[in-house]
Amino acid sequence: MVAGASACVGLMAFARPGYAAPTAARVVGRTATKSATALPRIPLPRIPLLDSLKGRSRKLRARFLSPTRAAGIPLLRELFGDSAVSRAGVYAAHDTAGSFHFITMRPFADKVKGRIGGYRIGFFPSEQRAGRLAAYSNPDGFLEVTALNQDTPISEHFRLRDFLTHDQATVWPKYLVLREPLVDKLELVLSELRRMGVPANRLRVMSGFRTPQYNQQGVGAGGRVQDSRHQYGDAADVYVVNGDRDWMSDLNRDGRVDTRDANVLAQAAERVEREHPDLIGGVGIYRATSAHGPFVHIDVRGTRARWGAM
Repeated sequence: MVAGASACVGLMAFARPGYAAPTAARVVGRTATKSATALPRIPLPRIPLLDSLKGRSRKLRARFLSPTRAAGIPLLRELFGDSAVSRAGVYAAHDTAGSFHFITMRPFADKVKGRIGGYRIGFFPSEQRAGRLAAYSNPDGFLEVTALNQDTPISEHFRLRDFLTHDQATVWPKYLVLREPLVDKLELVLSELRRMGVPANRLRVMSGFRTPQYNQQGVGAGGRVQDSRHQYGDAADVYVVNGDRDWMSDLNRDGRVDTRDANVLAQAAERVEREHPDLIGGVGIYRATSAHGPFVHIDVRGTRARWGAM
């Protein structure tokens, strides 16, 4: 992944004489419906910055900016105005290769009594007790997902809505914690499956971000852990879908769907970690139940963790 500092340097590549950036930007979401229709989608020449932000997979289409991180990039104001720093939103830049989205988050402090507006989030483990490691610190902020921007592409194969918590269906806006390295790793896993000769049309996210209040509902023996990585935006439970049925596909082509197919998916994640050690994390295999097929947990926690058959 491109580090935050590198991203800031890359953004400065936009600042060059004669570059009329503001006419090429648009905003999508809660605060931007009017702007989105008012600003034309004028194609730009291919810009090296957008390539530099596309991750190891070369398939990322978004950069998530905490308010502090956004404030450290003055060029955001030049491209999109003051609102890009001060107001949560999706800001789209366009070049001949397509769109890239800069998404400014709501600050963590906007969560009051476990909520932002009408959306229930709950309390992160570090709000209730000291975290074990920096990896368990409170998130910097939240991506604001609206009915209008939920389909924003954040990579070639994933959208914002793919990682939302599965509750509060009628409440908008919703709030999401998500890290780019996870999306990058999932794209690499999908590519690795294909490189292994395994049919893989789509990687379905069964569970992405879980708000702490939602995660708490399943905490207990044999269930979710109190400090689940899903709460920190760097974990996803996934399976491969090749047909119309929303279920794990027969990846090893033995005529059955079981944990051996999940093991194929886990092996692809293992290969990705060997090639990209900076994306190391957890890989866990789960068997089918009456409610779902087998699936694999993949995360980018920064340390190696394995469970289930491999």
